[in-house]
Amino acid sequence: MDAATILSARKALNLTQHQAANVVHVSQRTWQQWELGKRRMHSAFWELFLIKTNYKFENFEMTKVYNQYTPKDIKNNHEGLAIITHKEEQIKNRNKKYKFIDLFAGIGGIRKSLESIGGGCMFSSEIDPHAQFTYYTNYGVVPYGDITKINPSIIPDHDILCGGFPCQPFSNIGKREGFEHPTQGTMFHEVLRILEVKKPRVVFLENVAGLVTHDNGNTLETILNELEKLGYSCQYTLLNSKDFGVPQSRVRFYLVGFLDDVNFSFPQPPMVYSDIGDFVEEGVEGYSISEHLQNSYLFKKDDGRPILIDRNTKGHVKTLVSTYHKIQRLTGTFVKDGETGIRLLTQNECKAIMGFPDDFVIPVSRTQMYRQMGNSVVIKVVSEIAKEIDKALCSYNENRCKQVS
Repeated sequence: MDAATILSARKALNLTQHQAANVVHVSQRTWQQWELGKRRMHSAFWELFLIKTNYKFENFEMTKVYNQYTPKDIKNNHEGLAIITHKEEQIKNRNKKYKFIDLFAGIGGIRKSLESIGGGCMFSSEIDPHAQFTYYTNYGVVPYGDITKINPSIIPDHDILCGGFPCQPFSNIGKREGFEHPTQGTMFHEVLRILEVKKPRVVFLENVAGLVTHDNGNTLETILNELEKLGYSCQYTLLNSKDFGVPQSRVRFYLVGFLDDVNFSFPQPPMVYSDIGDFVEEGVEGYSISEHLQNSYLFKKDDGRPILIDRNTKGHVKTLVSTYHKIQRLTGTFVKDGETGIRLLTQNECKAIMGFPDDFVIPVSRTQMYRQMGNSVVIKVVSEIAKEIDKALCSYNENRCKQVS
């Protein structure tokens, strides 16, 4: 539950922080940290608070879980279900403040952030079938598949194009394959195809931090040049999620481009930090690393690796990668808990360090869960960027924002 809602509930009930903390049997300091946003209140505490105080929170709704279609249904009739569910979604979102499309969508982290500023998704694309199913389960829409096979003409008009595209060395591909266009054969080329036809007001792209120096800077230079040719004035930056109150060090590249002459600035990191220990679960079963693997691999050297955490650990964890399930001793972070004393991060812990809400549903295997989380965006960071996009667009067209709000 977010800090503003917790504070509003306490004040509505005319409770002191000490009294509110006693309701759910935590310390006053813990309650203070919840209200300040320094710690995340688990949904179980919030539900207990609602029950014991009889507080009527009108906006408290469990996220709807979509289960009409199974993975087999989506595999056997993917295109048909994508068409059906997109039509329904487009009708639902036709009057939203902003219309956006979600390319290379993964499990919808960017989507969730754009929805937070009043955006409505009009089109989504994701090639991985496991991610498609997670996306459908949470949002009720089956993303289209291979972006290279999608004709821009089927994509509705939109205000914002979003995407976390794969990084490739454009100039090297062009030289090797003899392409006339410097981005041909890359996923960024697919973004350009859509921008050229649909001309959205804003393009928002996310990628790994290494994009800045990729191919000696030629990749980024190509991206900026090609977007400029289409009329987009772009800014880019690197931001670390740990500076936004998320207990994970995750540096990512972000680019925002506008067709309009707007006044946009990336958010300044608030330099608010949280401790991973506040999110660690205890008494967990089923995530344990075998004693044999611990002795033969994890602790084969006395070099302080791997990093181990527990409820008392301060600071943040390393970047969660999509191959976390492979138990890599040099890059992985593991928990002192479980049947064998050491275990992997749980689903809830992964959601916490990526900024996903507690009720976000991950209906796939644990291996796929780690892949999906490791490939996603940190929602808190992208949401802050989305707020600045909203601010820039509203400043440019104040009347439109007033009409929609």
